[in-house]
Amino acid sequence: MMRAAVCVRPGGPEVLEIREVPIPAVREGWSLVQVKAAGLNRSELRTRQGHSPSVTFPRVLGIECVGVVAASTDPRLPDGTTVAAVMGEMGRAFDGGYAEYTLLPNDLLMPVTTTLPWELFAALPETYLTAQGALDALGVVEGRLLIRGGTSSVGLAAASIASGHGVHVEATTRRRGKIDALKAAGVDHALVDTGDPLAPSLHEVWPEGPDYVLDLVGARTTVESLNLVRPGGTVCVAGSLSGWSIPDFEAIAMIPSGTKLTAFHSDTLKGSAGAAILQRVVDQVAAGVYQPNLDRVFDLDDIVAAHRYMQNDEAAGKVVMVP
Repeated sequence: MMRAAVCVRPGGPEVLEIREVPIPAVREGWSLVQVKAAGLNRSELRTRQGHSPSVTFPRVLGIECVGVVAASTDPRLPDGTTVAAVMGEMGRAFDGGYAEYTLLPNDLLMPVTTTLPWELFAALPETYLTAQGALDALGVVEGRLLIRGGTSSVGLAAASIASGHGVHVEATTRRRGKIDALKAAGVDHALVDTGDPLAPSLHEVWPEGPDYVLDLVGARTTVESLNLVRPGGTVCVAGSLSGWSIPDFEAIAMIPSGTKLTAFHSDTLKGSAGAAILQRVVDQVAAGVYQPNLDRVFDLDDIVAAHRYMQNDEAAGKVVMVP
């Protein structure tokens, strides 16, 4: 038997119940992973609330985890291999990382060599793969980058990566008390987003606007972001902190001529597609090039408190659970 946080039905944080459940039985094409730590994500809040129509309950949530292979069916991943896994319907179509053990498809498992503490390692996979993928989608090499939703875990990761490569970074937060977290991640200029037009304060620093905007807020801010970026610049939507869809979006009317709009979804870098990138991220963190922001670590027993903490927008960085 093992302990797991089971989401028994849609609802508030209290629907997450710690239960004793059977350790999953290994089957062909799937390997058992002992979960050492799991990063928590806001998408899991929406699934818990019942906003993921394909998800049935009860379900063990968790779209990512890190740990050790406990029973392998893949000769490339012998027992004892350190692995990470993200997305691929984890915690949605099948049980995810909110448990002591999880059974995962072999093609989701990314072997990683690292001596980082488990909780720090767990803060990296989903967050840094999303951040790196979004920066690649933007085509960021040099210049000026604005991050909307800068104190989200992905925003801080993107700031850490971009500043580590010499990009000038400006980022927004809704809470003045989180500005220090932005500075620690390498942000050059922090802007407090009060809901008023951002252009006046942005143009005080960058009169021509940024070359790139990484928009992690999404529905509420995308159209504004398209008008903040310099002519010919690029906006990438890679988050949905304000919802999934942009109401009454008219592409020709709302995208300035020559401005580019793209998107990134972290499922693109699941499994083997993300393994080399994650290894590079881990190595850069170990070398001190990237400055990851691990906000808080919760025990599995405190998963309800962890979800309340995320739901109340108290975190400035990544929240991690350890079994």
